[in-house]
Amino acid sequence: MTTDIDTILKLHVPLLVMVGRRQMAVDDVLSLGPGAILELERPADSDLTLMVNNKTVGTGQAVKVGENFGVKITEIDKAQDRITALGGDAGGAS
Repeated sequence: MTTDIDTILKLHVPLLVMVGRRQMAVDDVLSLGPGAILELERPADSDLTLMVNNKTVGTGQAVKVGENFGVKITEIDKAQDRITALGGDAGGAS
């Protein structure tokens, strides 16, 4: 059983960082091109949403790491909630 858990814990899953959301008409999406700017209904300094399996698992702030972007975690869900977001059973709520 331990081997199965070790294998599962080593799986790689996509962690998405959502900057914002916007709904657009299809014709507006089709007219997008390089240089287009999409305004999001979210203040520029607000926390970003961290998601796994389309479920929120925490929030963070954008930071610069060398020449790359990074995310500084400001809040993270309990381990049980993160397991549930991954599609697993957290063994019951306590």
